[in-house]
Amino acid sequence: MTTTAQVPHSRMPVKPFYFNTSADLLRITTQKANTLAELLDALRVCPDDSIFKHTFRTLQEHHFIREGFSNDFAHWALTACNEPGLAEQLASVDVREFTSLGELRERFVQIVEKHLQLNPADGQRMAEETFYFCAADIVLMPTKFVAETLRDFAQGLREVSVHSIHHHFIEARLRIRLMSNDFSQWLYEDVGLTDTARALNRIDIYTVTLEDVRKQMLRIVERSLA
Repeated sequence: MTTTAQVPHSRMPVKPFYFNTSADLLRITTQKANTLAELLDALRVCPDDSIFKHTFRTLQEHHFIREGFSNDFAHWALTACNEPGLAEQLASVDVREFTSLGELRERFVQIVEKHLQLNPADGQRMAEETFYFCAADIVLMPTKFVAETLRDFAQGLREVSVHSIHHHFIEARLRIRLMSNDFSQWLYEDVGLTDTARALNRIDIYTVTLEDVRKQMLRIVERSLA
């Protein structure tokens, strides 16, 4: 078995990686929509926490579904409004491209605005069910897993919950405001594994489950230990 001392990138990381996780406390806001016009109005004024809840958090909650829409706005446009074209456009928004909830909100606003400009009659047609804007108050929680070495990091990836994977791999983009994630940042800045960091960041979160994301991460990290 290869020892830590024999690993090419075996120097001690500048600092340990602390695996955290998070949970959300759900609350219903005052915004709701029964038509696409009302959805557009609500998108413009709802709190940032609502945008986060219906996109980033929905992605975690439905992580085990390989097919379907990745945000609640797209799901409602299809199931309640029978607008598959609009739903596909809303679903095409990739949260990995955004480090600001304000920018993400604006993208949804632009999509619905354009649809209603091209199809004005759709704006006042009643949906089959109401869309209630919810929000999530995030509670950060530490886990027992701390990585002092790259081997520790791989072991942590094996054992933490998918909620921790989501927290560090997806939600982190808003916190660090970079087109990256906590894992890649640590590998790049504190371990010096640039290629490994980039490979992790390229993992597609939309075509696989979070368990699959974990497996892909482990394969990438373990190659660095080989």
